[in-house]
Amino acid sequence: MKPIRVAIPVSIVVALALGGCAVVPPSGPSVVALPRSGEPLNQFQQDDYTCRDYAFHSTDASGAAQSATANGVNSAALGTIGGAAVGALIGAATGNPAAGAAIGAGGGLLVGSSAGANGAQASAMGMQARYDAAYAQCMTSKGNTISQPPMAGYAPQPVYVAPPPRYVAPPPVIMYAPYPRY
Repeated sequence: MKPIRVAIPVSIVVALALGGCAVVPPSGPSVVALPRSGEPLNQFQQDDYTCRDYAFHSTDASGAAQSATANGVNSAALGTIGGAAVGALIGAATGNPAAGAAIGAGGGLLVGSSAGANGAQASAMGMQARYDAAYAQCMTSKGNTISQPPMAGYAPQPVYVAPPPRYVAPPPVIMYAPYPRY
């Protein structure tokens, strides 16, 4: 029996699965800053640059991104190890622990990496919120105004109200009298 070479495809799958766990620090604010009336554009741009720098340093975005990425990778690794262990136990019960471990490791990698990616996305959203808050505070302290875009929401489903039932009386039944017998 020939050994199966799966080293290249497995490494590609692992790299793609763990790539979803990477967290990128915020690249800028998601709020709109408006200059105070009469402020020259150069002054507003300088305030914007200063406040972006302040927000980046006050949220420690690079450290938080590295921490969130490490948590995502750890989640995928733990999922792989746990899946392999459970798969080996199930495989041992059926008589083939190696195949069970391999299948369990693959399933654990998928579940662990999806959990890691979900946690990474939540971390990225939290970092963006902290960045926006620091940026907005800085811009407001310099006299500028902040306009936040409306939150995306869903309109409630329209309520369908059926019209009241109409009862129509059946047409009258005309009974003809039988012909008189003579």
